[in-house]
Amino acid sequence: MNPVSYTASELAERFALGLHGDGDIRVAGVGTLAKAGPAQLAFLANPKYRSQLDGSAAGVVVMREDAAAGYPGTALIARDPYSAFAKMSALFEPKPERPAGIHPSAAIDPSAEVSPLAHVGPFVSIGARSRIEAGAMLGPGCVIGDDCIVGEGCELVARVTLVTRVRLGRRVLIHPGAVLGADGFGLAMEAGRWLKVPQLGGVSIGDDCEIGANTTIDRGAIEDTVLEEDVRLDNQIQIGHNVHIGAHSAMAGCSAAAGSAKIGRYCLIGGGAGVLGHLEVCDKVTITAMSLVTRSIREPGEYSSGTPLMDNRSWRKNAARFKQLDAIARRTRGGSDADEG
Repeated sequence: MNPVSYTASELAERFALGLHGDGDIRVAGVGTLAKAGPAQLAFLANPKYRSQLDGSAAGVVVMREDAAAGYPGTALIARDPYSAFAKMSALFEPKPERPAGIHPSAAIDPSAEVSPLAHVGPFVSIGARSRIEAGAMLGPGCVIGDDCIVGEGCELVARVTLVTRVRLGRRVLIHPGAVLGADGFGLAMEAGRWLKVPQLGGVSIGDDCEIGANTTIDRGAIEDTVLEEDVRLDNQIQIGHNVHIGAHSAMAGCSAAAGSAKIGRYCLIGGGAGVLGHLEVCDKVTITAMSLVTRSIREPGEYSSGTPLMDNRSWRKNAARFKQLDAIARRTRGGSDADEG
């Protein structure tokens, strides 16, 4: 159990929040509005959960000022309760101790540079000419290939692989099983057989990015594959070679961007969505889950593709009718196939 606890007054002062109620109430953890106990912190951000507030046993609740009107308990007042709750939750997250130093089982090339302030865990491998900067943490089984840079304060949790020519900025967080810098899918057809195109670029990751478990980011064919600062990737995402993702964009699990796609800043890509290669998506675009981007998007906004969920019998009927749409359209116009030329 985490022994750390804070009073409501301490949290209000630390995070510049308003205080409603008893500032001496002490919390030692977090919980949901419905299930939190008297020693836990909860939040109310979505008005549809307002009905849960009256029955909540949470010691302190983070909410907007209008929601606190008439509330008899202790509240912390925030313009954005969810963001405020996220910041406070970090106070209660137990962090494993990873002292600076190199584990005896690590294998490090003589030409590599490892800061004495970095943590290199058991069975880590570091290749030629790579550099590990101060405060970086390489968890068990990580593989750092040749010519890589792991910037200050980065954390590679476990079994992360940087194949070659991968450069991480500062404070990058990479979860287990991720692979950065593997070969891009570059092929040319010659005389009926595939010819592999060498992938001579690298991967460049900006400051404060997060990369989910088992996500893969291929290195570029000539230039780098690039994630700008504060890009967030969920688990099991595929980023093809020479993709460029703008700052502060986020992609949900199982989404993908094919080779040379360019995604702008502040974009949101839903789970299972895909962006085809060589397309451009401008800034501030949201792609909903399971959508497929088949053309470049030049205007900000929300975009979807596919059909809504329905029972299978209805879907089969509609799928059969979908194949007849072209013929129906021609009959409606009174035209023929010749009109399409």
